[in-house]
This record gives sequence, C-alpha cells and structure tokens, in this order.
Amino acid sequence: DINKKIVDEVAIVPSKRVRNKIAGYTTHLMKRIQRGPVRGISLKLQEEERERWLDYVPEKSAINTSSISVSEEVKEMLESIKFADIPGLKVESPTPAYL
Repeated sequence: DINKKIVDEVAIVPSKRVRNKIAGYTTHLMKRIQRGPVRGISLKLQEEERERWLDYVPEKSAINTSSISVSEEVKEMLESIKFADIPGLKVESPTPAYL
C-alpha cells in the first residue's frame, strides 16, 4: 500500500495495473536489499562496506613465506630469470609421477 501511494505521487503511471506491478517489484527489491547486496543496485551503505573490506589488512598473513618448497625444475626456472635468491626457498625431492 505504501509503495503504491509513493508510485502515484512520484510518477505518472498510465494504469492501475502498471502502478501495482511497479509497486510490487519495488517491494520485492527492498526485501532482497534487506537480505544482502543485490547485483546491479549500488547503495551508498553497500559501497562503504565494500571499501572497508578492500582496505582490510590482516594482522597475520594467511600465506606462510618463511619456507617455500619448490621442485628442482622450478628452482632452475627461477635461476634463469635471476630470482634464485628468494629467502626461504627450499628444493624438495621430486615425487614420482603416476601415469
């Protein structure tokens, strides 16, 4: 009922049926927005939340770079591009390949 009245006040709608469809779709979108972000609709609050997530830096990295295990082939590749002096690089013995 509220959305119907708002559509009547804001827009010139040719028929009652079209007005009700617009109001119904508006109600549907509002319910979806309350549940979470909706693709194609960007609200200022959602943009601010997204920016906060992008700027977040964890205290401890999930990637452990103190020791990096590589095969002999990878080590040779790194040497060929002059990246062999990476700290924590360990050469692992190759595992047998099963065919």
